[in-house]
Amino acid sequence: MRFTPTQLGDAELELQREVRAFLAQELPPGSHQPGLGMSARADRAFSAKMAERGWVGMSLPKQWGGSDRSAVDRFIVVEEMLRWGAPVGHHWVADRQTGNVILKFGTDEQRKRFLPAICRGELGFSIGMSEPDSGSDLASVSMRAERGDGGWIVNGTKIWTSGAHQNDWFICLLRTHPLEEGGSKHQGLSQMLVDLNSPGLDIGPIPFLNGEHHFNEVAFTDVFVPDENVVGEPGMGWNQNTAEMAYERGGPDRWLSPFSTVEQLLREVEGTEMEQRACELFGELTARWWALRNLSLSVARLIDEGEAPSVESALVKEMGTRFELEVIEKLVEFVDEELTPDADSLFHRLLAECVLTGPGNTIRGGTIEILRSVAAKGLEGLPA
Repeated sequence: MRFTPTQLGDAELELQREVRAFLAQELPPGSHQPGLGMSARADRAFSAKMAERGWVGMSLPKQWGGSDRSAVDRFIVVEEMLRWGAPVGHHWVADRQTGNVILKFGTDEQRKRFLPAICRGELGFSIGMSEPDSGSDLASVSMRAERGDGGWIVNGTKIWTSGAHQNDWFICLLRTHPLEEGGSKHQGLSQMLVDLNSPGLDIGPIPFLNGEHHFNEVAFTDVFVPDENVVGEPGMGWNQNTAEMAYERGGPDRWLSPFSTVEQLLREVEGTEMEQRACELFGELTARWWALRNLSLSVARLIDEGEAPSVESALVKEMGTRFELEVIEKLVEFVDEELTPDADSLFHRLLAECVLTGPGNTIRGGTIEILRSVAAKGLEGLPA
């Protein structure tokens, strides 16, 4: 494991102050209902404002519309946005990982077509990995893409596809070569860019218990994907997907989701008899948050050094999402009363949403058990 203690430098702290000033002006406290981490609502106009400041696609090269900024710079922007509960949902996946995948494995034609639009905050992407019968074993995906004239014909179903009903594209992991008897199921997989408005593609909602709609089941019936939308070499999708996980698993979104809820608690109990208890709880949680933050920040430093810290990212997500559930449990104990999503108190509304959506954070991006397996293999020097 390569977790090296690190701190922000002067230029990085200046960027942090700039982002905080932007948020204070655009989203002053009380003007909006904060989102819970990466589940924040999608707002194309807000994404465009961020893009105008070079805060979308930050680490992508200027040649392709980016800002040539570091992974740590992006970490700073993301941390402040999530801490504030900003509506970053529209550009989230494209900014976090899809742009980097296209940059690293795509063709120049794909980079020209997609990266500038991502950096302008125009394109929303979803992730097409999970399938109904695959559980957490991502390598067991069975959706087939078979050769057609000038492309591939895709049939099957993807599930838990966040934002597919709102986004423009998604990147899918598909089986393009049959699994040979006794062969590795990691072989024969490919990544493809799929237009979410493609003929034969049906998007069905998977609502949360409170009726909100974020997840989707996406069914393919003879969906045509042209050769130009294949990312990287056919059959190399597993290696590409593993590299992609380093971007998905190790960031602030894996440990900051309930932060705005805790912050709102402090606002609402100020001057009451509960203030001291709330401050003690905040102190306890902040100490844990700071430790996770330092681990996550060191992952960003590794990415800037050209590494692909998939094992370190897996460990950060495992620890971070477990801690998020602990935070929710402690807040529920603190309140000790029935929660309702239409409460007068913003804190109570946010906490009710945390209770409903928190368990899903331990699943998306890999379950706790899978992440522990990845980390254990890394410690033993085995392929993740």
